[in-house]
Amino acid sequence: MKQLTKAEEEVMIVLWELQKCNVASIIEKLPEPKPAYNTVSTIVRILESKGFVDHEQLGKGYLYFPLVQKSDYSNQSINKLVDGYFQGSFKSMVSFFMKKNDMSLSELESVLNEIKKDKP
Repeated sequence: MKQLTKAEEEVMIVLWELQKCNVASIIEKLPEPKPAYNTVSTIVRILESKGFVDHEQLGKGYLYFPLVQKSDYSNQSINKLVDGYFQGSFKSMVSFFMKKNDMSLSELESVLNEIKKDKP
């Protein structure tokens, strides 16, 4: 899976939230200052060429929808982060974030309980 630019990720986040929408709806959800219509339209077409987005015709316009699930992209991005900065060690990554964010043991226990709850 290809890596997205910051602008492409911003558009994908809106598409994941709305599931199916036109360019105007994407712009409406983006933070200020709002990008130009042509800018967002170009980003959406780039996302289509990368295989992240597809469209269906609606009258004279298009509705765009994601082809890649947010969870799949997130997982790939996290794995790339772990491989690139923590030599593939999730333990090193968690330790780094605990130290940098001054995380307490009770907060860590809470995270561990959430993980245990989600595991089958």
